[in-house]
Amino acid sequence: MALMRFKFLDADEEDLIHSQSLRCLNEIGIQVHSPSVQKMLLDGGAKVDKKTGIVKIPESLVDEALRKAPKSFTLYSRNPKYNMQLPVDNIPYVGTTGLAIHMNDMETGKQRSATRKDAIDFARLGDALDPVDFLWSTIVPRDVPEESHTVHELWISLTNSSKHLQQVECRNSDDAKMQIKLASLIVGGEDELKKRPIFSVVVSPDSPLVLRKDAIEGQVELARAGIPIISMDMPLSGMTAPVTIAGTLVVVNSENLASLVVTQLAAPGSPHIYSSDAVPSDMTTGDVGFGAIEVPMIFSALGQMAKRYGLPSMVGDWGLGGGSHPGMHNSYSEISSTTLDTFSGTDLLSGIGSSDAAKGASLEQMVIDAFLWKNWKGFLRKMTISEETTALDVIKSVGHGNIFLANPHTIKNFRKELYQRDRNIVAWETDPSNKMVPEAKTIVTRLLKEHAPAPVDKSILNEGEKLIMNYERMFKK
Repeated sequence: MALMRFKFLDADEEDLIHSQSLRCLNEIGIQVHSPSVQKMLLDGGAKVDKKTGIVKIPESLVDEALRKAPKSFTLYSRNPKYNMQLPVDNIPYVGTTGLAIHMNDMETGKQRSATRKDAIDFARLGDALDPVDFLWSTIVPRDVPEESHTVHELWISLTNSSKHLQQVECRNSDDAKMQIKLASLIVGGEDELKKRPIFSVVVSPDSPLVLRKDAIEGQVELARAGIPIISMDMPLSGMTAPVTIAGTLVVVNSENLASLVVTQLAAPGSPHIYSSDAVPSDMTTGDVGFGAIEVPMIFSALGQMAKRYGLPSMVGDWGLGGGSHPGMHNSYSEISSTTLDTFSGTDLLSGIGSSDAAKGASLEQMVIDAFLWKNWKGFLRKMTISEETTALDVIKSVGHGNIFLANPHTIKNFRKELYQRDRNIVAWETDPSNKMVPEAKTIVTRLLKEHAPAPVDKSILNEGEKLIMNYERMFKK
């Protein structure tokens, strides 16, 4: 099958990134702030400096982790029709943006703090939109205690959508345990959750080369419960990684391999996804350069490294909401960078509904991004290149100087061979402005009114709410 994907690194350059990452882990090491994880690594064969917390990981330990890590697995959903098998064989799965702290109010058009109600609306809209394959915990509700926002996000998403959820934070081991308890209610117990994890968790190393105590201890708890880990580091070239692309790749790869080692020592065979959202820093403003020209290069290289290791990956973003308000405001080159990300060879993408460089979210932008993805998927599909599809017999029958339009071969194959763009969406694409926002708003209103996600039994809902209330009492002492 022919598949259009970008390849940034030659084979010898892949070898170099790999070997330099092994040297980085063995000679420089990674700082681990958790004594219990330090001990686990020490028992596994790493060298630990207890005074500094720096752990030096030998190549043998990395190799062992790569052998134990599953090369394919399923991200399950409440509704099995939304289950996602990894790795993909052609078009990556796409999900929403995550951890937005404010949103664009659909009625007033102004930015405001996000609420629990917003999180419910985003989950329900994500459930309704066919182009959205899974959800991130899109909204950080500001009307709940800060210490419990993650469990609110998880519970809201799992009960207002039947698609897979990627929870975009685990605060600590207690937080992890509560997330596991809540998801277990939905599926019928922790044993069933281990067989059919309906959520996964993004756990981010701190670049450069730090595993934070609370996050890494939460990761250990989640891995032991069979919850897939997405090890998404987010260094900025020139800030928290070397300004060179090669240097950034070594930091990302080293952090991913270190995180993988922790997962496999904690729970051999537990699912783990190679991931990064590394981008350059905008050296003129200090902002995050999501639309930088180098971004597709970084993601393509990381996609290659994930495939080298045989690990499912999440390296790349989808979503054009770079402005502070919904619409298509980005310049041509910034949009090109975002869309080229999708050719990295990744299995998963996130970003639908993002605004204000992922600090905010918008229901209208979620519709715009999802509809544009519907057209863009055509670039990523497989094409069959075979003796049959070369159609030499058809060429011979049509003959010199004639046309193929009326030939039965054309009539039989054109719909499956040629991707037909949705012309209504094309109309949005040709106008880089906010003129499509009113139409998107109408779609949001209709879907939230008409679409009902698969219900959760009322007794389970009540039990989950009680668990969250009891959890929050911990923070009031």
